Amino acid sequence: MYAEERQRAIADQVRAHGRASVTALADRFDVTSETVRRDLAVLERAGSVQRVHGGAVKAGTVEVVNELGLDQRESSHTAEKAAIARAAIRFLPSDGGSVIFDAGTTTYQAAKLLPSDRRLTVISTSLQLGQALTAHERATLLMVGGRVRGLTQAAVGAETVAALRKMRASVAFVGTNGISEGHGLSTPDAEEASVKSAIVAAAQRVVVLADSSKMEREDFSSFAPLDEVDVLITDDGIDPEFSAALSAHGIEVVIA
Repeated sequence: MYAEERQRAIADQVRAHGRASVTALADRFDVTSETVRRDLAVLERAGSVQRVHGGAVKAGTVEVVNELGLDQRESSHTAEKAAIARAAIRFLPSDGGSVIFDAGTTTYQAAKLLPSDRRLTVISTSLQLGQALTAHERATLLMVGGRVRGLTQAAVGAETVAALRKMRASVAFVGTNGISEGHGLSTPDAEEASVKSAIVAAAQRVVVLADSSKMEREDFSSFAPLDEVDVLITDDGIDPEFSAALSAHGIEVVIA
């Protein structure tokens, strides 16, 4: 089957069933998952489908997924997150600098690796991350207040956003639930998105920490376009074509 024929058949299946997974499409057409992802990229550009995490849905459909809690997220992609956290350390500011840590399981892993001999001002909205850093001898920890969202154990709301808008930091380590060319960085919750947007705006350099399961995925609330991202640290599961597309946007893609 030629690529054009396969792409028409994929579009027909998505229209008929509402959605289709990459795995199921790869099995049906006896091709690799990478080939299916390329087909879906072609179809999305043509407006025939909309890509989502793990597959595609009918064009114009926006999926609002149930957001996972910390316990569930901490137990997924653990090796990739640990490697990403280790790679993130070289992007820390020098002694005396300031860094914002967004709430998230990968940013939490990076925060735990802060060098004990470096004097840093650390800013965060995450209760989990704040507890981890209270014993750091040389870090000055500034917790940004607000209403604490139980699911993520992070401060959200107008008070949190207002406080962040008054800050300026050398670097921000930011987590995301999705990253795509069309939707930028995104997350399921609008209040979390507002806080993340304020974190991005407060940083001189934005470093996104996200494993490859977040790539080419779009969640409900976009909080930053790609041109506001300086560095993406991910794992080798990222599609090379998508990596090249991010590089074309001026993002340094680091494979941990």
